[in-house]
Amino acid sequence: MDRIREILRNPTAAAAAGFVLGLIIGLPILGWGLWPVQWVDASPSHLVEEHQVQYLCMTIDSFARNMNAAQARSRFKALGERGAELLNDLRPGTCNLTESDINLFAAAVGSAVVQLPEATPAVTEAAAVGEQPAGEEQEESGGILSRIGLLIGLCLATLVVGAVLVYVLLLRKPRPAASMAGAAPVREFVRQPARPMVQEEPQEEAPVVQFMTTYMAGDEIYDDSFSIDSQTGEFLGECGVGVAEHIGVGEPKKVTAFEVWLFDKNDIQTVTKVLMSEHAYNDPQIRARLASKGEPMLIEPDKVILLETATLILEARVVDMSYGQGPLPDRSFFERMTLELAVWPKPEY
Repeated sequence: MDRIREILRNPTAAAAAGFVLGLIIGLPILGWGLWPVQWVDASPSHLVEEHQVQYLCMTIDSFARNMNAAQARSRFKALGERGAELLNDLRPGTCNLTESDINLFAAAVGSAVVQLPEATPAVTEAAAVGEQPAGEEQEESGGILSRIGLLIGLCLATLVVGAVLVYVLLLRKPRPAASMAGAAPVREFVRQPARPMVQEEPQEEAPVVQFMTTYMAGDEIYDDSFSIDSQTGEFLGECGVGVAEHIGVGEPKKVTAFEVWLFDKNDIQTVTKVLMSEHAYNDPQIRARLASKGEPMLIEPDKVILLETATLILEARVVDMSYGQGPLPDRSFFERMTLELAVWPKPEY
């Protein structure tokens, strides 16, 4: 301890120690632990191009099944400016879509496709004169303010820790040896080696099929189903997501629970799990009523739900979710929910 005090009396050594300590507190503790960056309320327009294409394929496939033009336009607009470009680049055969499916969908959302290029010149003109749209300016201003606030917090935390270290190492006087003569002997603790965390081994093989499905508030007939076929074209089963329970009254109906199901042609039963909002999951009556449909599960961001049959394994991952706002109980119904479904055959099969 005395050696450390002697070193820290050197201004250069003290500055270097403070810098290293500030990095340790700022990056791992504050930046990654206490105040990590979080992305919420993302829309399909924020997905990577691969997932946007999958979303568009599922939207076209859904329209080909139910022919709901209003629903198709609503889902297509969620892709934003990239929607028209992705639709124009889509070719027959992608995601098992036919040329007729693509043409019918393009005709149904034709007004949306026409509107997208009209907004482009305004954005391009603003960029040419060095201006930004108001939404981007507000977003950038909010980002700058949040960074300034984080920087101020880091500086204050560093100053507090530095002051504590200066007091402990330099200003506080050590206790005289005589005062510790009658002290009880210090018990020696032996540090035990940390027990390694048990992690689930990821799937080594790529899934046989993979789908993306998105529910948005106001979708009254949301019920997506997908065929599971092997690489050789053999039919293995089906899977899907639908509405399990509504809450409240009035229109549009408000969804408080979904059901994810997996059908295996080699199994005698269809496996179902009910994905519930926080309010529904904590309500004993709603939970007991929905338990008859399948195992109740609480929906959480990035949560993975596994369904297993005789020969198939389905992994449903919550890619995005947000609750709606209204007179109903808090966190009781969904504004948006996106699930990624991936299916593997069991190893023995």
